[in-house]
Amino acid sequence: MIRAKQDEKKLRFTNMKFMVASLLVFPILFTVLLILRHPTTTDHAGFTQARVVHSANTQSVSGDTFSQTVVTTSQHKLLGGLLAPGFDEKLCSSRYQSVSYRRMSRYMPSSYLLSKLRSYEDLHRRCGPYTKSYNETLKLIKAGNPVASSAKCDYIVWISFSGLGNRMLSLVSVFLYALLRNRVLLVDRGKDMDDLFCEPFPDMSWLLPLDFPITNQFESFNQNSPNCYGNMLKNNIITKESKPSSLYLHLVHDYQDHDKMFFCDEDQTFLKRVPWLFMKTNNYFVPSLFLIPSFEKELSNLFPEKETVFHHLGRYLFHPTNQVWGLISRYYQAYLAKADERIGIQVRVFDTGKGPFPHIMDQILACTLKAKLLPELSRKESGITPPRNQRSKAVLVTSLNSGYYENLSNMYWEHPTVTGEVVSLFQPSHEEYQQTEKKNHNRKAWAEMFLLSLTDVLVTSSWSTFGYVAQGLAGSKAWILYKPENQSAPDPPCHRAMSMEPCFHAPPFYDCKAKTGIDTGLVVPHVRHCEDMSWGLKLVGADNNLQQ
Repeated sequence: MIRAKQDEKKLRFTNMKFMVASLLVFPILFTVLLILRHPTTTDHAGFTQARVVHSANTQSVSGDTFSQTVVTTSQHKLLGGLLAPGFDEKLCSSRYQSVSYRRMSRYMPSSYLLSKLRSYEDLHRRCGPYTKSYNETLKLIKAGNPVASSAKCDYIVWISFSGLGNRMLSLVSVFLYALLRNRVLLVDRGKDMDDLFCEPFPDMSWLLPLDFPITNQFESFNQNSPNCYGNMLKNNIITKESKPSSLYLHLVHDYQDHDKMFFCDEDQTFLKRVPWLFMKTNNYFVPSLFLIPSFEKELSNLFPEKETVFHHLGRYLFHPTNQVWGLISRYYQAYLAKADERIGIQVRVFDTGKGPFPHIMDQILACTLKAKLLPELSRKESGITPPRNQRSKAVLVTSLNSGYYENLSNMYWEHPTVTGEVVSLFQPSHEEYQQTEKKNHNRKAWAEMFLLSLTDVLVTSSWSTFGYVAQGLAGSKAWILYKPENQSAPDPPCHRAMSMEPCFHAPPFYDCKAKTGIDTGLVVPHVRHCEDMSWGLKLVGADNNLQQ
């Protein structure tokens, strides 16, 4: 009896120890499990990134339902699945390294877009330069007229033209068109395309081969060329029954009414039959693709969030070559990485004459101070010891002129800030004037666009494709400096962009069915007029649709 009571007492004590141990261990175990599920890491760029940190609604392949997507470390490295794995990192360091220099995008690509990109990569692999299908289809170009061919691939050749910002915007536009039409995109390398950008597609080059038969004719292509689609329509040289082997599409800012028929469904039906299309454009014509009825469903499936087109496709296509990446990474680490906040100010001045212009400087200050991007200056030296946790702001200024940077730099050197924040100013280059044909100039331009896209807040200039690229890659809505008139600072000085999409500067204003003029900025709620160019068009998100 006594032995039984002792055993019972011993059992109770053991159970009590187990309960106490459980109460102590459970919180620790829960914390460990939480960390294993949501670990964090601080990368070399000074950002803290969660390994499993983001979930977003993305459309399924059918486009009818939505599913939850969780981004893991490997997916983050691949930009949520945008990038294909397996590239040699040594050949293009930026492809997988650049994610550690910027915060994770809040915009996730749809599963339908990811599927489409993988399908396109397979198509490009099958039909790219020197494949059997490419060689067969090339015979059509060499023959100069339709010939019997077993080729099963259609192509669109992007002709290198205009400044770097325009080229990047137009290339995204042409690539989207290639996706919509299942065409293989081939890129005319021009003076420096292979020097600036890594190959974006696995196992097969996107560059037009150097021995392509008519490359030397590209420079002379214009709206009056004999093979120009618009010119042929204008002169009734082409009919619905025609079967040309190739056509040139002129979508440059000076294009004429017949060239703009490209954006009509009936003409798209005809163009679908042409194996080789050559396109020259300096426009971001994506908004007008969203106005073509036959593309509507496909585009909706690809981009449920309408304002993410350039953000996703730009990050998919444009990876700085190692030489350019060296410029970017070294500058970032030296001047921007340790700051608590990074602010980008991109200044493009269209006024003639030598700057810096006082009214532009006034406008920059009015915008950044009013939007509380930069702290106010104190005219008195306080003599007080700076706080221990003094915040720092690194301001990256990009401009052809050094004057705006120098003025800002002197201001924040000569006077303390009312907030106690430390403001540092940096400008990578000041080339004085645009030098489109120089390789080193374009390397610096591409490096500066990318650096701007790594900042936390952006201020950009109206009409500037340079600023559009930076904003789109960053996935942010910039503060846009209004274009000054009569050499005076506008009031208000700037406005927050309603979407991160670039502006289509020269859109058509035509109703293809009614065959009459129309305001194409009022046709659908997600295509609106631009903030910085009243006649331009841009894609906007759902939030802005509600405000219309």
